[in-house]
Amino acid sequence: MIREQIEAKLRAAFEPVHLEVVDESYRHNVPAGSESHFKVIMVSDRFVGERFLTRHRAIYGVLSEELSDGVHALALHTYTLKEWEGLQDTVPASPPCRGAGTLA
Repeated sequence: MIREQIEAKLRAAFEPVHLEVVDESYRHNVPAGSESHFKVIMVSDRFVGERFLTRHRAIYGVLSEELSDGVHALALHTYTLKEWEGLQDTVPASPPCRGAGTLA
């Protein structure tokens, strides 16, 4: 299960205080059972003083194997605890998929 792999690697690398890995593949034009599109919401003190680009690059590095072997997209929402508290535990919704629909 790719979602569980992603979660385990992120927990080990970033020791998050909050982590959600959501499989959003069903929202995309992929075969049933695909695990290819994910939303990651992670709150970690390791992000203090880091720009979003740096945070995302660090995640891509940890998940390089998954990204090269089937994971097509990651929507990353990365926060420090202070940023997360300022959001009142809310995260932007994922945008609709441009290729949404069913496979013929």
